[in-house]
Amino acid sequence: MHRPLCFVLMPFGKKPTPAGTLVDFDAVYRDLIAPAIEAAGLDPLRADEEMTGGIIHKPMVERLILCEYAVADLTTANANVFYELGLRHAVRAASTVLIYAEESGQLPFDVAPLRALAYRLGAEGTPGEPSAGCAALTERLREARHAAPDSPVFQLVEGFPDIQRLKTDVFRERVAYADDIKQKLAAARRQGVEAVRAVEGELGTLDDAEAGVVIDLYLSYRAVKAWQAMIDLVPRMPPPLATTVLVQEQLGLALNRAGRGEQAERVLLELIARRGPSSETYGILGRVYKDRWEQAAQAGDTLLAKGLLNKAIDAYLKGFEADWRDAYPGVNAVTLMELRDPPDPRRERLIPVVAYAVERRIASGKPDYWDHATLLELAVLAQDEAAAMAALADALAAIREPWEPETTARNLRLIGEARQRRGEGVPWAQEVETALISRTQGST
Repeated sequence: MHRPLCFVLMPFGKKPTPAGTLVDFDAVYRDLIAPAIEAAGLDPLRADEEMTGGIIHKPMVERLILCEYAVADLTTANANVFYELGLRHAVRAASTVLIYAEESGQLPFDVAPLRALAYRLGAEGTPGEPSAGCAALTERLREARHAAPDSPVFQLVEGFPDIQRLKTDVFRERVAYADDIKQKLAAARRQGVEAVRAVEGELGTLDDAEAGVVIDLYLSYRAVKAWQAMIDLVPRMPPPLATTVLVQEQLGLALNRAGRGEQAERVLLELIARRGPSSETYGILGRVYKDRWEQAAQAGDTLLAKGLLNKAIDAYLKGFEADWRDAYPGVNAVTLMELRDPPDPRRERLIPVVAYAVERRIASGKPDYWDHATLLELAVLAQDEAAAMAALADALAAIREPWEPETTARNLRLIGEARQRRGEGVPWAQEVETALISRTQGST
């Protein structure tokens, strides 16, 4: 498993401070910053180490966005460093550590209120007390693993950014890349896995491809349910991209769909340990446990099935608690509570909360398939045929990838089987399930 990457924002060579002190920034990186990052269990990555061809701006921006941690040296108030720091604060809520040399004078007004760590310089402009400075920076980086937002943007703008689940669906639209590749992948998703592979063959080495292209390729394999192709793609991605939350979450999904649930569980638990809880990560982990529960139940292993059902419900609940705006893990928790025998009474308290979350999301004017599918499942749970049929129509019209209705149909099947065992069959629910299954071979 790759260690998390830490991008270093700092000047190069020897530069004077406003106070006239000449700073050897290469020595600061070599003797203080890089050892501190490594001691914190991270891999350091400096901009000049990534200048492997092309224009520096694109690799630099990608690293700023994709690296999970960053250290910014504000000594000399270097314009490039401040530009890079602004980009970082716009896309990362936390895990950016600021440092500066004590001898450099006062920090600029706009960053003076931010929490920054001072280090000392020696007579030659090199770190004066490298051991002490290294230890302090290591501790600050360790704190950053579980810290509150350190970006002023995330601290001051309520609700920024959007909920976790949406990042896999908007990444293609928010990263600018070649229109011809975008169009080819869109067409390939309609044609199937071999067409997607053909587009990948045109890209050449992934090290030279833009991050947006690689992610679109990755999610295109997901769209055609080519789980092994997704798994095989990750080791060929540049490390800063391969270790992002988005890629690791979707790797967990692909491993689980490929029948490698224990590996998927490890990937997702490691991600939660590194980056903290999110509705998306826990939602995928809940699916891992749900699949293993169903396998144990079908094999007649009642005790194991009971334990795995409990773990699945717990994972979905943690996902919903991580972000109440994301109803997807919430409705899955409610559905699995319905499958218990007897049904879990907590579902009665949770259903109104889940319903409110999805209703607010739809009212915002940005609903997707999962929002309508959530309303559909809630209507089936409430045995409200009219509401279910209305939600079904909206869900069918919002399908993007064939595995989406497949997931919902499976949930409805499980609900129906549990109710039949209790003598509570709902005849019209079978019609809903059939309509969803008919759309699992493709969508327009």
